[in-house]
Amino acid sequence: MSTILNATEVTVRYGERAILDAATLAIDEGQRLGLVGRNGCGKTTFLRLLAGLQSPDSGTISRRRELAVSYLAQDFMLDPTQDVRGNVRAGAKYVLDLIAEFESLPHDSKRHEELEHRIQTLEGWTVDQRIETALSHLNCPPGDREIATLSGGEKRRVALARAIVSRPDFLMLDEPTNHLDPESIEWVAEFLENFGGTFLVVTHDRYFLDRVVTRMVELCDGKFWWHDGNYTDYLLDKAERQEADAVIEHKRQMFLKKELEWVRTGPRAQRSKQKNRFERYYEEAAREGPTVEEDMELVIPPPPQLGNRTVEVNNLGIELGGRKLFSGFNFTFENGKRVGVCGRNGLGKTTLLKIIIGRLAPTEGTVKTGQLTMFNYVDQSRLQMNDERTVLEEASDGTEFVLWGESRISVRSYLKRFLFADERITTQVKKLSGGERSRLLLAKILKCGGNFLILDEPTNDLDLPTLRVLEEALIAFPGVVCVVSHDRYFLNRVCTDILAFEGDGKIHHSVGDYDYYLEKKQRAAVAASRQSAAILAVNKSAALSRAAATKTAKPRKLSFKEQRELEGMEAQILAVEEEIARIEALFVSPDFHRTHATQTNQLTAQLAAAKEQAMQLYARWEELEAIKTAAEKP
Repeated sequence: MSTILNATEVTVRYGERAILDAATLAIDEGQRLGLVGRNGCGKTTFLRLLAGLQSPDSGTISRRRELAVSYLAQDFMLDPTQDVRGNVRAGAKYVLDLIAEFESLPHDSKRHEELEHRIQTLEGWTVDQRIETALSHLNCPPGDREIATLSGGEKRRVALARAIVSRPDFLMLDEPTNHLDPESIEWVAEFLENFGGTFLVVTHDRYFLDRVVTRMVELCDGKFWWHDGNYTDYLLDKAERQEADAVIEHKRQMFLKKELEWVRTGPRAQRSKQKNRFERYYEEAAREGPTVEEDMELVIPPPPQLGNRTVEVNNLGIELGGRKLFSGFNFTFENGKRVGVCGRNGLGKTTLLKIIIGRLAPTEGTVKTGQLTMFNYVDQSRLQMNDERTVLEEASDGTEFVLWGESRISVRSYLKRFLFADERITTQVKKLSGGERSRLLLAKILKCGGNFLILDEPTNDLDLPTLRVLEEALIAFPGVVCVVSHDRYFLNRVCTDILAFEGDGKIHHSVGDYDYYLEKKQRAAVAASRQSAAILAVNKSAALSRAAATKTAKPRKLSFKEQRELEGMEAQILAVEEEIARIEALFVSPDFHRTHATQTNQLTAQLAAAKEQAMQLYARWEELEAIKTAAEKP
C-alpha cells in the first residue's frame, strides 16, 4: 500500500499555544479515516494544511505527484457569480481541465494517451451525470438558483455536492452531515462506502463514523494517535490506553512518594549511590504525567416546578404558502418526557416548535400551555454574538452571577464548567474556535433556565466529548425536553418518545428511542408488503378468470404491435418480479435496520409501484394470450 500524503514533524502555533506539536502522520492509498479530537484541538487546521490552504510553522507536507484532492471545509465559500449547478461543476474543475486538454490534442500524442488513462481513473466521462445525481440525492436547490437566495443549509449541501462530484484521489470532509436530513446522510454514507479513493472525515455523527471508517485518528495535545477500526473500536482502545496510563502514573507517584521520604531522612553513607538515587528522583519528578482530559460539566440551572399541565396540542395543523405541512396532530408533553423530533428537512419540524412556544399561530387546532410552564428555546440560528466582546462580557450581559435555583454562582465559575480556562474567558469572541463559540452559545442560552427546554439541532458543530456531556445533562434534566435532531445516536441516548415527520402530512408518535421507532416502521412496511402481495394474488386470479371468459368471445388476431408486445411480456414480468423479490429481501434482511432504515418510505413506495406494475403486466399478458389462443382455435 503506497503512501499518498505525508505530514512530517509539523508544528503550528497560535500565540503561545502549539495546535500541532512536531506531529507526524502518513496517509496511505485506500484508507478510510475518521479524525476526532476536542473542538479547538487543531482538526480543521490540519485539514487546511493537507489541502494546501495553509503552511505549517515548521515541518513538511508532501503529496504524491498529481494527487487530486477535494476538501469540504466548515467555512466553505461558494462563487456568488455562478448558480447552483455552476458551483457544483466547479468542484470537478480538475477533471474537466484534463478533458479539455485531451480534446485539444491530436489523437496520436503521447500525452493524449496519458490523459485518457487519467480521465478514466477519475471516472471523468460521467462527471455531468454525477453532478445531477449529487444534486438530486443531497436535496440541493434547483441548478439554476442563484447562490444569494440560498439558506445556510442549502449552501452547505451545494458545497458538499461540489466536493464529491470530482471523485478525487483524496477526499476530506469537515462535518459533512451538518444540516442534512436522514435520507441525504444515508446517501453520503453509501457514497463513501463505495468510494474508490482515500478519504478523511471529521464528524460528530457517531453512527456515520461507525459505518464508513475503518481507522480512527485522534488529535490530542498536538500529536496523532492511531486506532484500528471504527468509532466504537476507538472508544474501547482509548479507554484501555487511559487505564494503562493511569497504572503507570500511579506507580510513578508511589515511587516519588517513597523517594521523597528517603530524601527527607538525609542519609549520609554511600554517597555515589545517593547521587544516583537523587538523580533518578529528580528525573522522575520532572517527567510529565499523562494528560487528563477535562470533561465539561454542562450546567442547566434547576428549573422551576411544573404544574399538572405542561403543553397539550389538539388537532394541530398548519398551512404555509399554500402548502399544508401537517394536520390532525394530538399530543401531551408530560413532565419527564424527552421528545425527539425527526424527519426530512422542509416538512415542518421547526414550524412545530414555533407553534408550541407561541411564535407562530396554527391554521387549525389549539395549543394549551400550563401556567407554570417556562420555555427555553434554542433555535438553529442560536444567538448573534458580538465578536468584539470577550467571552466573559458575552456570557454575562452585564451581570456578575448566574441564578442557580434559589442561589447563584459567578459567571466565571459558570464558564469554567464549559471548559473555558482563565485566559480564554478574557479572549475576544472573534478569536474563538468553532467549538468554543458553540460552547459559549450553549452557556449563554442555557443560563436562562426554564422547565420546558426546546433545542433545534443542538448537535451541529459540537465535538464528541461535549455531545456526550450534553446528552447526560438532558437525561438528568427534571423537566420537559423537546429536541430536533438528525443525529441517531443522540436521539437513542436521550429520547423517551419520537415524533416523526414522514412526508405524508402527519406527525407520527412512537414511544421509545429512535431505533425502536425505525424497527416498528420496518415491521409496518413488511406488513404492507404482504398485504400488497395478497392483493396481487387476488388480482392475478381475477385476470385469469377474465381471460378464460374472453375465450368464448368472437375471436380476432393479434396485431403486429400486440404480437411484439406479447413476445416481450415474459421478460418484463420476470424483471419486475425480480425487483419485487430484491426489495422484499431487503426488508427481511438482518442488517436492514443498520443499512437501509432511513430509506423505509422510499423502498415501500418502490415496492408498491413494482407490484402495481406487475398486476398491470399480468392483466395485459392474460388479455393478449387470450386473444392469441382464441384466434388459433379451429
